[in-house]
Amino acid sequence: MAQVTIYGGATILPQYRNILSTTVHRCMVEVLQIAAEKRFHRFIPLTAENFLYPEDKSERYTVIEIQFFTGRTAETKKRLLYQLMERIATDVGISQQDLEIILIEIPPAHWAVRGKTGDELT
Repeated sequence: MAQVTIYGGATILPQYRNILSTTVHRCMVEVLQIAAEKRFHRFIPLTAENFLYPEDKSERYTVIEIQFFTGRTAETKKRLLYQLMERIATDVGISQQDLEIILIEIPPAHWAVRGKTGDELT
């Protein structure tokens, strides 16, 4: 189980939303081995007055937060981060300078879905 939230500029994010979603999902399927049919992505387009960032970032500056259950090794998480950075740069055209990715681990008991907590899922 994983949830993805992607933040970007309101005028730019819609232009690459589909390819970015596909790229992120493919990386997660390959590295985290999530089920291919389990794509949960939210896109948050932010107006300029609500999206402040340093001058060394361009209008394509994008922040990706991925929430998933605890239990993966540091090596797996790093592999995911490096694959995301590489493929997003190549496939989507967002430079690594304009990309931030944050992994957020959630204990299964702190997540509810389908009427159960994550630690009760089979």
